[in-house]
Amino acid sequence: MLILAKSAMALMLGFILAIVVGLIFIPLMKKIGAGQQVSHSLKKHLKKEGTPTMGGFIFIIPTILAILFLWLYGSLEITSNIIIVVFVFISYAALGFADDYLKIRYKNNVGLSRLFKLLIQTLIALIFFYIFIRHGGDPTIEISFLNININLGWIYGLFILFLLVGTSNAVNLTDGLDGLAGGLSAIAFLAYGLIAWSTSWLAGYTEIAIFCFILVGSLLGFLLFNSHPAKVFMGDTGSMALGATLAAIAILTRHEISLAVIGGVFVIETLSTLIQIIAIRKFHKRVFKKAPLHHHFEELDWQETDIVKLFWVVGLTLAMIMITYGVWL
Repeated sequence: MLILAKSAMALMLGFILAIVVGLIFIPLMKKIGAGQQVSHSLKKHLKKEGTPTMGGFIFIIPTILAILFLWLYGSLEITSNIIIVVFVFISYAALGFADDYLKIRYKNNVGLSRLFKLLIQTLIALIFFYIFIRHGGDPTIEISFLNININLGWIYGLFILFLLVGTSNAVNLTDGLDGLAGGLSAIAFLAYGLIAWSTSWLAGYTEIAIFCFILVGSLLGFLLFNSHPAKVFMGDTGSMALGATLAAIAILTRHEISLAVIGGVFVIETLSTLIQIIAIRKFHKRVFKKAPLHHHFEELDWQETDIVKLFWVVGLTLAMIMITYGVWL
């Protein structure tokens, strides 16, 4: 019952702090003119031009403050797992912030170069791997129901890099409609929070569960400002931090395979983009009217809110499946 009380407090604390930060942050961003540059190929989105971006701070700052608060009052122990999660969360947020800052300053959608991003992401993955191994982490992929255990050794570091980069980019691609990425992320972190909570008897899992519930609360607070019509966008600051942190938690809870299902909508969005690119380059044809998939539905004249609700329902269904059966993966 103690962890249940801590989890409820963590969620509520994240939610309240996010509302407070949002009420301060959005007027500030409007004042300094930090607005989103919208691609002119998305004509339906032109009216969103100038909406404040970098809104990821609305859930990043509350999450960090809540962790510090719970630690100072003895409700959260700082373990190697929580150090890794917070490190990835802050590092990717900083990388996303640099990307957003350049886009705002030069009023375009270029930002950081892909090579620079990959170099920083590789460095983060190496630090992750070092802390993980140093504190007794096992570089083994486990699929319990198939009784498969694959020890990757040092290659596990590449596996970490692949998941961090892949998931951060997947969430970034999905962040194209009001409330879409924020809502799906809240569902995914809730699922991992419940999975970690169900195995909280394992060392370090309680802290991961509490982190997840803090972030879920913060994301719910953020969605008050980001749901349609959005008053703020999370930007790369938020999407990159969410994706990489989701991957980090999947790794630390030994549920890497479950990530493909819990984050199933992110996977589908990414695959739709890859399929579209391959189809255009190799066959000079389009599979979708526009990629990622949510833009395809827009081109079919679906209402933005209907698309978001559909994707949320799919994400929630996949998450419920993994909450029920995730312990086997």
